[in-house]
Amino acid sequence: MSKVTDQLYVEYTFTVNPTEPWNDVLAAELGSFGFESFMDTETGLLAYIQKDLDADDLLVDLELLQNDLVKIAFAKADIPATNWNHEWESNFDSIMVQDRCEVRAPFHKSHEVEFDIVIEPKMSFGTGHHQTTHMILEHLLDIDVKDQKVLDMGSGTGVLAILAQMRGASAVDAIDIDTWCYENALENVERNNADKVTVILGGAEQLKDRYYDTIIANINRNILLLDIPAYAKCLSSGGHLLLSGFYESDLDAIKNACIAVGLDYLSHKKKDDWVAPILRKK
Repeated sequence: MSKVTDQLYVEYTFTVNPTEPWNDVLAAELGSFGFESFMDTETGLLAYIQKDLDADDLLVDLELLQNDLVKIAFAKADIPATNWNHEWESNFDSIMVQDRCEVRAPFHKSHEVEFDIVIEPKMSFGTGHHQTTHMILEHLLDIDVKDQKVLDMGSGTGVLAILAQMRGASAVDAIDIDTWCYENALENVERNNADKVTVILGGAEQLKDRYYDTIIANINRNILLLDIPAYAKCLSSGGHLLLSGFYESDLDAIKNACIAVGLDYLSHKKKDDWVAPILRKK
């Protein structure tokens, strides 16, 4: 039976001009104000926060509103308690990656593929429908992570961490700063019997004294540029870094940041304007 969340939310509709790169910057800043989920629109961003955390003066200290390089306006409205499972069922089909991996909801029929992942995303990011998640799923099917320790940074639903275990990883840390994503990943990890995946609430500060053979980070350009040195520090020699969450126009900036901390660019995948490079530590 579908479960209706008992938490009421407020939807903020932001008009952002120009949207790139400011949508990503805005989402990152809103996260520190308690916003849990975001969705890009043609004119800006939708952002969601629990009603009991909202206030009329909530965004008075939002720095981006004072930035002369971008124009931002917003309106907000209460949204009713929502059956997120029904929303997922009504709007999304299962996806197939390389005819080997299927990402589906519990109500979707299984096609008995090599890797069958069952996800209920609710308000979390990462179902494989977005180009960035799809490309990282492809990377994980292409490379060997058997017996490796893997990090999924900005793990969202946990779908990438779950596939990493299915591909033979001995241990996987799934880290996300979003409380909703953290709770949703816990549910999806249990649903897929991913007993080698540890879900962790937090950001790059959680990486201290941790080491990995493969690191996945599907976030956004600004956070990646900030955290790439931390990824390089905890990546084993010869280990792979899989990145996505940014446009092809940002690829050179990402590559240069990686090269500066001892990572070699190998190649990248591209879907529409999104890219997903793979790099290796020297």
